[in-house]
Amino acid sequence: MPIQVLLNIFIAYLWMFLQDETSVLNFISGYFVGLIILFFMRRFFKKPYYLFTLAAVGKLFVIFIHELFTSSIMVMKHVLQPKLDVKPGIFKVETDLEGDLEITLLSLLICLTPGSVVMEVSADSKMLYIHGLNMPDSKESVLKSKAIFEKAIKDVTRK
Repeated sequence: MPIQVLLNIFIAYLWMFLQDETSVLNFISGYFVGLIILFFMRRFFKKPYYLFTLAAVGKLFVIFIHELFTSSIMVMKHVLQPKLDVKPGIFKVETDLEGDLEITLLSLLICLTPGSVVMEVSADSKMLYIHGLNMPDSKESVLKSKAIFEKAIKDVTRK
């Protein structure tokens, strides 16, 4: 991916210098010309087209912001209730993600789910042990979030 970005910047500079004047607008138009050229040349690169990877990162970021907002609302509702009614517990969740980066991202994103904290990761990195604040609801919401997060993480890290 870095070679594609550098090549695109090189194409943008080349485009800018071949025009009558050097300006930011010429550089931006050259960058878009470079995007089109690299799109048609994508089969010659070992890595996938970098714009697809950037789109997957943007999608993961949007999912993160959405989960952060909903988790804040849920925690606010829980804290503002007059009577605290919780049934804490620990449960395990199996994951098919591989590598430290993927497991760490999943663990951090699961901590956004209201009332859940990843306590430990198994030695083989296939199980996450999670503490839930309100057991039946926490486990269900973590499993839903896990499926969404795993798909988004795989889109970013694998291709």
